Amino acid sequence: MYDYMKALQKRFDRQPHPDLDAQVEYAQEELRRDMDAAGRKKLLRLLDAQNTLLVEAKLMSFTAGFKLA
Repeated sequence: MYDYMKALQKRFDRQPHPDLDAQVEYAQEELRRDMDAAGRKKLLRLLDAQNTLLVEAKLMSFTAGFKLA
């Protein structure tokens, strides 16, 4: 069921976010300029963990909405 819901989400939950993409690119440039390599590694590990949690939460939300429908 989990894989099925993940495939449905990937197919139907596509929303572009150009403003957020621009903000991310701007923040990345600032970090490259202002942070050393060790600091960037720590930040990237933190962001990877946060992204994993976000993906799981988004999938749970999508699944709950699918069940309601």
